Amino acid sequence: MGKTSDAIAEGVSIASAAARLAVRNHILVETIAHDEPFEVALFAPFAHDTLIALADEQQRAADRAKRQRKKAWGKFSDPDGTHDYRDRDMRNLRKRHRQYVGVAKELRRMAEDPHVIRTIVEQSRDAAWGDVEANLQRRLAVEGMRADLDPDYEMMRAARMQSLRLIDLPRLAAHRRRAVAEPVEVDAEAALAEPEAAGPEQVEAAEQPER
Repeated sequence: MGKTSDAIAEGVSIASAAARLAVRNHILVETIAHDEPFEVALFAPFAHDTLIALADEQQRAADRAKRQRKKAWGKFSDPDGTHDYRDRDMRNLRKRHRQYVGVAKELRRMAEDPHVIRTIVEQSRDAAWGDVEANLQRRLAVEGMRADLDPDYEMMRAARMQSLRLIDLPRLAAHRRRAVAEPVEVDAEAALAEPEAAGPEQVEAAEQPER
């Protein structure tokens, strides 16, 4: 390993990326799954707690390295395994302890800096919206493609029919069940029947895009 400061900077960078990933997932769950509005202030506590949790993890690693160093002192025999340290490992274990402590200290400082917290939340929001946009673009590309312009139309036909059977039809049935204000009689068995049960003319008609 290089200098301790370089190792600490690398550790902080990795931990920051992990924090942004956790906050991004939290934003997706709260804003989309739970239909909550996005505000930086609403997600700042979660970002703070995430950094503190990562700092605690680094501190536990530092404490473990310290115990390993004490246990290794005065041992000169051959080790029995990867983590069976000996006296010759004392220097590396001491360096590792300093690095873990340094990362934990920096993460705690970041957690108490409102500007850092805001930056993490905003970067996580951008990543979350990017995921949503990419998913929508892929869905629109599939649903909006005309059969005569799609070179993979025939190859992907089976996948689209499976998606219709497993996703779209159950979703439609659930939506109609919720529409109690305007009840519509639905033949559930026919609506959810597998595409293979229909005749070839019906399948072909379902596959034709709207003009």
